[in-house]
Amino acid sequence: MQVNSAYLNNHIPEIIDNEKPLVVTSCGNYRMKTRDVFETRRDKGRKDYQLLYIASGKSHFFIDGKEHIVTAGHMVIFHPDEPQHYKYYKEDRTSVYWVHFTGSQVETILEHYNIIRGEKIIYSGTSPDFQWLFGQIIQELQLCRKQYDEMLTLLLRNIFILIRRSLEINKKFTDTMEKEVSYAIYYFRDNFNKEINVDEYAQSLNISVSWFIRCFRQITGMTPLQYVINLRISNAQMLLETSDYTISQIAESVGYENALYFSRLFHKQTGISPKEYRKKSKQ
Repeated sequence: MQVNSAYLNNHIPEIIDNEKPLVVTSCGNYRMKTRDVFETRRDKGRKDYQLLYIASGKSHFFIDGKEHIVTAGHMVIFHPDEPQHYKYYKEDRTSVYWVHFTGSQVETILEHYNIIRGEKIIYSGTSPDFQWLFGQIIQELQLCRKQYDEMLTLLLRNIFILIRRSLEINKKFTDTMEKEVSYAIYYFRDNFNKEINVDEYAQSLNISVSWFIRCFRQITGMTPLQYVINLRISNAQMLLETSDYTISQIAESVGYENALYFSRLFHKQTGISPKEYRKKSKQ
């Protein structure tokens, strides 16, 4: 299992701060690759809040004595003192992000974003923005730059905003639309580094190409092609930050044979070249 996590002030124990409205205390990412199963069980819960985002695969949550299989594109929230019991299996290829937070106005803030107490499993969609935001929270916690505690709060509020948007969009579409787009997102996430033809994908499912693109855009806010590009750029950013791969190697690993084309596209999407991005990430 791969773990990437960070804690406020590098302090691992639970932090309870009731002086500020909202405080992020820790964040991380689990990826099941080698370990067969990873289980968390806290019968008395924790004293803070925890939000978990299933980025890929699926997870098994045990809520009120019942097992719930939570798939990619959903989040699970635990309030203080609520029992926590969940498992990740290697065979499910699970990738999950988590964040702990506390504060004097958390309940009011959650309610403002339509995150209602009692609804533990939340539909969020699988926008690449979620992984980027969680990744930025982890980075801020690790680097401890000036006013990083304020940045952490802003990043978490951005996640709340995306959740609210997803909840509102989710009410507008039929189960059929959601299912087709969810399948597509899962397929794109697993194959983003391969050649993807949106027309052929839609035709393979015997659905209208224009209908599929329209539904995809309405649910995710972007076209299928832009979604794939975002996935590729997001993964390229991660490799630029965490690996010593050359630009050409990174381009190939995210689906581009032409490194020059990749660099131009990266610059178009982010405003800077891959080389400049790597340099800034190391500062």
